[in-house]
Formats: sequence, C-alpha cells, structure tokens
Amino acid sequence: MKQLQFVFRKCLLLCLLASALPAILSGQTTATQATPASSGATDTKSAEPVPDTIVEYAPPPAEYARAKAYSNARYRHIFIGAFYGLLVLLVILRWRVAPSFRNLAERASSHRLVQLIIFAPLILLTIAVLGIASDIWDESLQRAYGLSVQTWGAWTRDWILQQALMLIVGTLLVGILYLVIRRSPRRWWFYFWLASIPILLAIFFLQPIVIDPLFYEFTPLETVQPVLLSEMQKVVHRGGMEIPADRMFVMNASSKTTGLNAYVTGFGASKRVVVWDNTIAKATVPETLFVFGHEMGHYVLHHIPKEIAINAAILLFLLYVGYRLSNWMLARWGQQWGIRDLQDWASLPALYFVISLLAFLATPAFNNVSRHFEHEADRYGLEVIHGIVPDPNQVAAHYFQKSGQRNLADPDPSEFVEVWFFDHPTRPERVHFVATYDPWSKGEAPKYVK
Repeated sequence: MKQLQFVFRKCLLLCLLASALPAILSGQTTATQATPASSGATDTKSAEPVPDTIVEYAPPPAEYARAKAYSNARYRHIFIGAFYGLLVLLVILRWRVAPSFRNLAERASSHRLVQLIIFAPLILLTIAVLGIASDIWDESLQRAYGLSVQTWGAWTRDWILQQALMLIVGTLLVGILYLVIRRSPRRWWFYFWLASIPILLAIFFLQPIVIDPLFYEFTPLETVQPVLLSEMQKVVHRGGMEIPADRMFVMNASSKTTGLNAYVTGFGASKRVVVWDNTIAKATVPETLFVFGHEMGHYVLHHIPKEIAINAAILLFLLYVGYRLSNWMLARWGQQWGIRDLQDWASLPALYFVISLLAFLATPAFNNVSRHFEHEADRYGLEVIHGIVPDPNQVAAHYFQKSGQRNLADPDPSEFVEVWFFDHPTRPERVHFVATYDPWSKGEAPKYVK
C-alpha cells in the first residue's frame, strides 16, 4: 500500500497541474536488468525458528544512531525540497518564462491544440530541469546511506524516461485543465475535479501493466519461487480471495534498492501480486507471508476505494481554495508576471504554485488517513496468517525489526515528525502492536478474519 499511497498523492498534483508524473515514478526504485532470486525458499515448517522475543522496536545503538541521522537528513530534504520547488516556480514567474513560451506558441499558430503541443512540453520540461537539483540531492542521500545501489547512469536513464512520460501525460492534462477553465471560469475547479477521478483510476489500472515494466523486470513467481507461491495461495484462500498464479510476480528491486517489500497493485484485469526479490532473499517465508497478508488486507478491506473517496474530497477542497487564491494572486501580481488572466496558458506556473503549496500544507491530513488504513492492514495481516504460520505475532515483529533496521526507519520519531512525515504508523508503534495483538488467547473473535 505504501507504493499506492505515494502514487495517489503525486497523482493529485498530476491531475491538478499535469506535472507530477516524475515524482510518481521516482517514488519507485527503477530497474532495467533482472537479479534472479534464489528458488530455494523453504516452507514454513522448515524455516528457522524465531529467535528472541520482540515486544518493542530496539535496533542496536550503532544502527539507532545511523537511523536517526538518516531520518533527520531525510526530513530536511523533504522540507527543503518542497520550498525549493516553490522557489523554482517563483523564479519562473518572476522571469516571465511562461509568457515567453505562450508568445512563441501563439506566433506559431492560432489553433489552441497547436499552442498546447508547443507550450505545455516547454514549461513542464523547464520546471523539471530546474528541479533536478532536488532530485539529485535526494538520490545522493539514498546512496550515502546505502539504500540506493543504482548507478548514476541508470538513474539518469530513468529520469529521462520519467520526463518523457510526464510530457505525454502532462500535455494531455494541461489541455483538459485549460479547456474547463475557458468553458467555465467560475466552476472549473469542480469540473476539473470530476475529470481527475477517472484519470486517477486509469493511472492505477495502467501502472502495473504499462508504467512499472518500463523500470522493472517482473518474473512469474511460480517459475522461481514455487514453494513461496504455494504458501501465498494458502493466505489468499484463507482471506477469501482468488488470485491466479499467473498474476503473482517477483520484481528485481535489488538492482536499485536494498529495501524490503511486497505489494498488491492494480485492479480488475490489471490486479497482481508483486514480491521484491530483496524480500525473498532477506526475509523468511513466514515473514513474507505476513507482508503479503498486509497488502492483501488493503484489497479485502476496500482501503483503496475508501482512500480514493476521502482523498478525492480533500482534493475538491484544495481545488476550490486554489481557485480563490489563484484569482487573488493573479489580480495582485499577474500583470507584473505577464499573465493576462487565469485562462492564459502562462498562468500554469501560478496555478501549480498555489496547489503545490496547499497540497504540502494538507500533508498531515493525507498522512492521517493513510496511517489508519495501514494500521488496519497490519491487523488483517496478522489475522490472515494465524494458523498458517507458527507464532504470527513474533513473525511480524521480527519482520518489522529487520526491515526497519535495513530501511533505516526512525526509531524514535517525535509527534510532529509523525504527523508531517509518516503515512504509515511509526516503527515502534507497529512492532508493539503486532507483538501484543492477540484476541485468540483472550477468547475474543478477531476483527476481520474469523
């Protein structure tokens, strides 16, 4: 679900102003060459016994210090990166870059479609190029702490591909945005909101079958991990779902990242299960089943449509406030920036600035919704593997301990940090919950999986 949430939030900006597809893709570690996973996975009976009992998240002192250093640096990156992105837009506005591109487009043709094809790629690419410093800085941090293992050549290749996709999708969405602005100057925020919903759904549907394969290599799980596939099918059946074997894959994440993950993605005909090869290599089969059960819970508990509905309501509010603020902003500085009115192509950076600022300020709201669903998915993951793996509480606790140390999770985040930066419960909260959640021993019925 983490991947889904990252995609959804960046899609909000994508659908608002057609310029966030690079962030969607950069949120996923990209890959070009496969790193074959070992096919020698053991079943749950032969897996190594769970060692020391874990109740609280407690990395060794050296790893604790390293995780805190990384986390603090990452928080700074997020805030500074957000302000840098806003600064880029202000520079574009102050230097009248967009009016220059608009004039070029209008001189080339009086036809709006031709103007769109000229203007949108120029302004979107300018924003991306000026923002690349932040992207490089973020990647450097990941490399410095050993979380990213991709080469700079591979990173550059992926960045270029991201921009190509952004230009195609972004140009289309800029066209839709200005079509509704010109048709309904007072209600465009509502009509564009309506248009954004099917666009979001289309992106979710197409991502696993069109976008992801451009950056990863996927191998059918049954060809490299038949034992794991068999165990996962037990979890699927216990959860009352039907996921055919031909929709379960291994992804070569290890060619770009050291993180652990597994996820369910897409919907309808595009729905599939993906397990990172890092997870297969570093986690036990029972631990992998818990991660899979967690991700499966998002679908069984309908978290995806629920989160889409809640976030869509927040999006509607942001669009309305953005409509009011953008009108005020252009009335005050539009002439100075060379922008005629909101219907002018050149107003795009101003719109993007307003919505980006509002989306950043709304981060705690999005995070709060996400943390709730992630907590419930943890609960579901424990319940669905109960009876399938021995001691599921310790299996889950050891996975969170292991993955937390490997991913340099913040071992002791403050309340402010949790509100602003965590779209999942904190690592200490997750470890404590999975280690202590036990309705069975109390004679109580589990919440989701009876």
